Amino acid sequence: MTSWDAVQSFMRDKKIDGWLLYDFRGNNPILAQVLPGKRWTTRRAILHVPATGEPVLLVHGIDEHQFDSVTVKREKFLSWRDLQDWLKRCLAGAKNVAMEYVPGGALPVVSIIDAGTVEMVRSIGVNVVSSADLVQVCVAKWSPKAHEEHFRASKQVAAIKDEAFGLIRDRLAKGQPVDEYQVQQHIIGRFQAEDLEAAEPPIVAVNAHSGDPHFEPSAKNPSQIHKGDWVLIDLWARRPGLEHTFSDITWVGFAGKDVPAKHSEVFNVVKAARDAAVTLAKNAWTQRKALQGWELDEAARKEIIGAGYERFIRHRTGHSLSPGPAVHGLGVNIDNLETHDSREVLPGIGFTIEPGVYLPEFGVRLEINVYVDPQAGPTITSCIQDGIVALA
Repeated sequence: MTSWDAVQSFMRDKKIDGWLLYDFRGNNPILAQVLPGKRWTTRRAILHVPATGEPVLLVHGIDEHQFDSVTVKREKFLSWRDLQDWLKRCLAGAKNVAMEYVPGGALPVVSIIDAGTVEMVRSIGVNVVSSADLVQVCVAKWSPKAHEEHFRASKQVAAIKDEAFGLIRDRLAKGQPVDEYQVQQHIIGRFQAEDLEAAEPPIVAVNAHSGDPHFEPSAKNPSQIHKGDWVLIDLWARRPGLEHTFSDITWVGFAGKDVPAKHSEVFNVVKAARDAAVTLAKNAWTQRKALQGWELDEAARKEIIGAGYERFIRHRTGHSLSPGPAVHGLGVNIDNLETHDSREVLPGIGFTIEPGVYLPEFGVRLEINVYVDPQAGPTITSCIQDGIVALA
């Protein structure tokens, strides 16, 4: 069960009087994490978390037993009039109420509540504000156990990455065939052997395939890896359990002694972009300056744009790493490209920094993981690549 102390303290600091977590047929993943458990609902459910006091869950009488496993106080409704009367009672005297809503739909990961429901709440006479940072405080922060298990997973994922590159190196040295799909399956097998979770398969991409950020190796017609080829490996996994976070990294290698000048140039540009974001994060912490996700994205992309590779940027600089079922979490993204992520980089959260440059003939992405330690500030928790991996 969620501890509400930090959430309610944050609400009071931000002059938010309550948080309404509205759900219809399981469409709100935030509520699913706040009140975990397997359930099947057919009607609306609303959890009201006041800035001070006890949270209350409103659930339809037909669905009430779906929430038997939770200890939060429950109340039932039957009609839409019952629901509206309940809202009026809960929000009496409130000025600002947070919901999974962002003005203009600027953050799709938080923009969950439909416009009509927002209008219904506003009609009561309260101002609806975004719960974007509340979500971070409530479900995106790492527990001490998650922090410990993330470090453990990071060591395992780094070792498996080394083994994958080693497999390519060994096969090439012996003149044996090796392809993208074989390397991918080797990684999956090692994840299973190390008791790691990964719902989606890793990316192993050679040459032009590495220019596609979400390339998937073909089982039926895999591309062979030869001497002189460029290889990108993106792999992610975590220790079992929804409360844990993924270790998510991307490295690149070259199967030859002399790396082509263009590949080295792009690698260094992407490395500079990654390091610029890390430097800004650490400096902001040292100077006690508030930092938002979009600012880190700007710092990284500025390096790529300045080097003349702007048109080869194909995604934001990073995504949230938070507890839950997905590798892309519910906290702040490092993004001023796909969205303008104005959420704060708060203590206790994690994210990736993974700038990329994707040319038609090859791509480079260098992905690391960062945790904002409440005492030490932004800390790199994954392995970090500073040189191109030699595969021959």
